Amino acid sequence: MKVYNNFNEAYVSILEEVYYHAEFFNQPRGFSSREKLGMNFKLNNPTQRIVLNSLRKTNIVFNIAEALWYLTGKNDLDFISYYNKRMPDYSMDNKTLTGTAYGTKIFNFNNQKTNQWQNVKEVLRQDPDSKRAVIQIFNADELMIKNNLDVSCTLALQFMIREKQLHMVAYMRANDAFRGIVSDTFSFTFMQEFMARELGIEVGNYYHQVGTMHIYEPDNQWAQHVMRQQDQTNFEQPIMPNGNNWPMLTELMKYEKMLRLNELTVDWQFIKNTGLSDYWRQILALFSIYQMIHYHKNIDIQLFKHLWPIYQYLLVNKWPTQLS
Repeated sequence: MKVYNNFNEAYVSILEEVYYHAEFFNQPRGFSSREKLGMNFKLNNPTQRIVLNSLRKTNIVFNIAEALWYLTGKNDLDFISYYNKRMPDYSMDNKTLTGTAYGTKIFNFNNQKTNQWQNVKEVLRQDPDSKRAVIQIFNADELMIKNNLDVSCTLALQFMIREKQLHMVAYMRANDAFRGIVSDTFSFTFMQEFMARELGIEVGNYYHQVGTMHIYEPDNQWAQHVMRQQDQTNFEQPIMPNGNNWPMLTELMKYEKMLRLNELTVDWQFIKNTGLSDYWRQILALFSIYQMIHYHKNIDIQLFKHLWPIYQYLLVNKWPTQLS
């Protein structure tokens, strides 16, 4: 198993492994790809989860929104398609997502009101050495839906406390080494950190296990450019506050909805008065600036200046014409 200090370091290495050392070239569902089977890697510091490669142009707003979409148990297309216009391509009814909506699996598994997050937390509190703290994502029923466009790529997430740290293993049946792995690793390590803070322990290692790691042919040229790029960019990435972050998340999502529906405009003074901690204020500021981009409003430069340097860099790199 290859070991990396952070995901920025891991990303290009994984791309190179799949691109230059592919085991198979195939066309699942008619999509040409190069593929390696049984890949895995380990991150020593999962809180450092953002890809900083300037040519990859990480969409930090979508990454955060997707992680929060999971944690709030949502499956609605209205929410996630606002942050990623390609998401409707995977919806069967143009209203919801099934396989990709991991939040409903976590908090309402199989429509049985099974809160797997709560169950895992209780297992770990009762027996810190347990091997049973598993959240199941993939559901066998998904394969029974005719022409299902959205089958879960993730099988399960396993949480383990070892030496007073929360380690996590993500098991995936398939992972896109160029696109999907960026948002998947971000979301899973975000949930790992969220759980660790809730349990009051340190974040341990993150392990990523994949049945088939692949790169689709349309991304080949872009992937080559990313692999050749030698960025020196380096930022210390934000650390989530200790303790129970659920109240902050609940408060944040009230404003997120109003921003998304264009019912509210906020500046830095408004954000300061929300009572959110610095970490969650920054996310609200990101959502506010994204609203300005999405609805073609003038960018609040003072608000932008209050963002942490890593967020400023990522926004300018992703939307240079709007923020230059």
